[in-house]
Amino acid sequence: MWSGQQRPQEVNNESWYPQSVGSSQSPGSSRPGTPSPSSSGSSGFQRPTDRPSSASHGSPAEAAVIINALKDKSIEELRDLLTYKDAYKNVLLSLEPVKTQNKVRDELRNETLQLARENLEKEPRIMELRNQCRIIRTTELAAAQEKLHELERRKEELLKFYSPASLLHRLQDAMRKTDEESESLDKQLLDGEIDLATFVQKYKKLRHSYHKRALTHLAAKTSVTG
Repeated sequence: MWSGQQRPQEVNNESWYPQSVGSSQSPGSSRPGTPSPSSSGSSGFQRPTDRPSSASHGSPAEAAVIINALKDKSIEELRDLLTYKDAYKNVLLSLEPVKTQNKVRDELRNETLQLARENLEKEPRIMELRNQCRIIRTTELAAAQEKLHELERRKEELLKFYSPASLLHRLQDAMRKTDEESESLDKQLLDGEIDLATFVQKYKKLRHSYHKRALTHLAAKTSVTG
């Protein structure tokens, strides 16, 4: 594979490959070491029954893909895979599971970048809406709140004005004023300020209003207390 050219600087096999594989050869050997049935511990290779459980991490389907990718390679190519990082990387990237994983990764990255671009494009509109909200909050909202407070104040005044207690109080005041007007009319008659006919007409009207208000006050008071 590297005939006629100087081989790239060899890297430490143990940093890339399992120790059982990396220790089975040396850069100067012509072919990978063949395990001896009687010395599996010293050669670095192990029989299938002696391999640790951590040596297999993939599914059977993934293992089949790797086997298919390596089964037609020559001894020289397999040695290069164990020795040179670029050769190992090229084979790794050619595997379908790796391609699928890289494709999914690229799609997710592109979608994330697209969402980020869309968010950045929307930022001016977001700032504009934020400024509008600030203006509304400081002007229109303040005016609306002030108007609402005024309406609430008027509502409280009306409720207080037309409450049963307020109505009874106003009826009492009207009765008292009618009584005072009647007494004033009596004084005017005694002092000769008005004639008898005028007195009778006005006094009759005042007493009629007084008794009408008194009956209304009595009925309202009975209804509230009852």
